[in-house]
Amino acid sequence: MAMIERLARIAAHDAHTAGLKPVQWEALRFLARANRFSRTPGALTAYLGATKGTVSQTLIALERAGYIDKSTDTADRRTVRIALTAAGRKMLIRDGTEPMEHALEAMSEADRAALMAGATALLKARIAIDGGRPFGICRDCRHFERDARGSRQHFCRLLAEPLSESDAADICIEQQAA
Repeated sequence: MAMIERLARIAAHDAHTAGLKPVQWEALRFLARANRFSRTPGALTAYLGATKGTVSQTLIALERAGYIDKSTDTADRRTVRIALTAAGRKMLIRDGTEPMEHALEAMSEADRAALMAGATALLKARIAIDGGRPFGICRDCRHFERDARGSRQHFCRLLAEPLSESDAADICIEQQAA
């Protein structure tokens, strides 16, 4: 446990960069990797394991800084959609995770694979304790139908929505392992 705490402290230190707080960086990273169904305040709250208040304040700060836009979903007026702006995508270039990425690259392939497997198992177990959603890559979901409407035209059976290649590669709040 001490090693995990120490890594978390180092990662949190690295995340205080470019005038953003760690939770703001996590929100930007999530929005960059989330599919269109998951770019909502509720999905961000579930992903971060944060309170609605924390996420609300985070989104307010990011919107004021010009890093995100919020809009009402045209199909469901109750749903708020969040999108990265060009400034938000540009800010991600300055992400403070680079030192940790370099450290990972310095590890052997076997050690990286073992670390990923262990961290994935630990994260799944921890999320399960709270009854949270694991999230995951769309194309790895049991509801994903590859090439359902032709080559590279996929479909989500759960949401009854067509999926692009980009959607298939993104994380989704609805993902259920196949």
